[in-house]
Amino acid sequence: MTNPLLEDWQTDFALPPFDRLSDEDFAPAFEAAMAEGRAAHDAIARNPEAPSFANTIEAMELADEALDKVAAVFFNLAGTDSNPAREALQRDLSPKLSAYASEITSNAALFQRVQTLWEGRAALDLSPEQARVLELYHRMFLRAGAALQGEAAARMTAIKSRLASLGTQFAQNVLAEEREWVMPLAEDELEGLPDFLRAAAADAARERDMPGHVISLNRSLIVPFLEHSPRRELRQRAYQAWTSRGENGGETDNRALIREILELRAERAALLGHDSFAAWKLEPEMARTSQAVRDLLMAVWAPAKTAAEADAAVLEAMLHADGHTGPLEPWDWRYYADKRRRAEHDLEDAAIKPYLGLEAMIAAAFDCAHRLFGLEFRPLDVPLHHKDARAWEVTRDGRHMGVFIGDYFARPSKRSGAWCSAFRSQRKLGGDRRAVAVNVCNFAKGDPALLSWDDARTLFHEFGHALHHLLSDVTHGFVSGTSVARDFVELPSQLYEHWLEVPEVLRQHARHVVSGAPMPAEMLERLLAAQNFDQGFATVEYVASALVDLELHDGPAPADPMQRQAEVLAALGLPRAIRMRHASPHFLHVFAGDGYSSGYYSYMWSEVMDADAFAAFGEAGDPFDPAVARRLEACVLAAGGSEEPEELYTRFRGRMPGVDALLRGRGLAA
Repeated sequence: MTNPLLEDWQTDFALPPFDRLSDEDFAPAFEAAMAEGRAAHDAIARNPEAPSFANTIEAMELADEALDKVAAVFFNLAGTDSNPAREALQRDLSPKLSAYASEITSNAALFQRVQTLWEGRAALDLSPEQARVLELYHRMFLRAGAALQGEAAARMTAIKSRLASLGTQFAQNVLAEEREWVMPLAEDELEGLPDFLRAAAADAARERDMPGHVISLNRSLIVPFLEHSPRRELRQRAYQAWTSRGENGGETDNRALIREILELRAERAALLGHDSFAAWKLEPEMARTSQAVRDLLMAVWAPAKTAAEADAAVLEAMLHADGHTGPLEPWDWRYYADKRRRAEHDLEDAAIKPYLGLEAMIAAAFDCAHRLFGLEFRPLDVPLHHKDARAWEVTRDGRHMGVFIGDYFARPSKRSGAWCSAFRSQRKLGGDRRAVAVNVCNFAKGDPALLSWDDARTLFHEFGHALHHLLSDVTHGFVSGTSVARDFVELPSQLYEHWLEVPEVLRQHARHVVSGAPMPAEMLERLLAAQNFDQGFATVEYVASALVDLELHDGPAPADPMQRQAEVLAALGLPRAIRMRHASPHFLHVFAGDGYSSGYYSYMWSEVMDADAFAAFGEAGDPFDPAVARRLEACVLAAGGSEEPEELYTRFRGRMPGVDALLRGRGLAA
């Protein structure tokens, strides 16, 4: 019998044949795909012909096609619908895939071919995109340790393998704690909870075969609970469980893993000649240096902290007015901030959510993409990775542009948070291939499903990433879609959030899920007027996390990372009632892999650009101005990583922006 993962998929749009897959298919498929990739790379390295761009770089791009297919399917499943078999296979695969990658980048003959092309690049007559791809391949080999020899090369391979295993274990530990913790609510403990939250808590109980109502550690449940429950002792219990993930002792405690990860990262950077992991990691990013990151974050920290401290005084007075003594605590902030928002802006989630149905917000995101970029979305009836997932074919002027998959609901088997990935990336090399982009969210189920304002922003944010995939128009998959600098990748996603705030979008799509009536004009005005409400809190919790990430990696690895985290927060003067958005033991961005390590700042780096980029539409007098949209697509969304991000952004906007637009956008400007 053939393995369906290794076939040429004869499905609609060459989607993975999910209805024919079993967990037993993955291990042999990975082994076969790695064997095929090894043979292909060995053939390139042994090629007696002189190195050329075609027989070396392009050949390497196509060498791992089978492995890319299998890995895309497996890791999407592992993140969205984990089970013991997939978790065990992921633990087994992580060091094997790391070793496989190391084999390629430490292949001296292969690197020599790349080096020869790099040294003779002036005479190769390459297109700008080809020149960029060659540069990135050369950089990849060097940063992977291709120039190392002997014991140093062997040690680098061992470090990368161990880091891969540690990152996998870190993520699985967090998922295990999120899956296992629930707080059942007695009937009297439902006091103050709006209907939508009661319904979501009942759904969460049914999903776990439990009676009544439960609060889990899913953000779409626990945040509204912290906002609405008047039971302070329950808020404290839920908040402490939420913020202590990964540091509860036992097999799922991540603190020892963090220490080892930081030590290995520092050693890896030293082997490559860098003073710190942060210095190595930031070298290819827009920021370039840790000091540039620190300067940005501290420019925002001071006004944000001032705003947060002023807000804390107001909230603490409200706490005391309710008969509580003592200071405002972190589990109090969201409750009293929500009471204040209702008082000052007359806004209640229970009143807003019926106008933000999931279906309406999906339609709004699609409509904006149509008005900006001419995209059309047609629902597909195809087998997918989970029964809750949905798919659409994306077209423009009748041309197939790709497939978009949305997987929106929380479940115990899904990793927390929200993200965009792809089952396939766009490229033209080897035949025109369009992207299959996936948005994964953790919204609470309901009938109908209702979103908070933050949920709706998340939906638009992740769809901005999907557009980066779907509108990509490059030859080489190596620079396709979101294959850009880490501190540039959040520009399309954060920029797309702005269209949710366009009044005409909300007037058209924010309609009551029962009556179909549009959101009342005065409610819409209050909603938009409250956009900067509590921005001091939001900015402080984010910047604290970003600075801890930076300082843990900027210098020698700390002997006690948790003590170092405490020292950084103390030096900042973090307000008592605010905690980091992500404490280190559950900081998946940073420790579940290298993706955002030393790079959590990138959301704010990109925000400097997204605030300025959306201003270009304002200057044109139309949030859907066709000329600005065409320029945005050509210079950012279609271009991927085919040029340096500074060049792409400058071509779109004419210049690089400063921090002022960000401060104004957050309401933190003096």
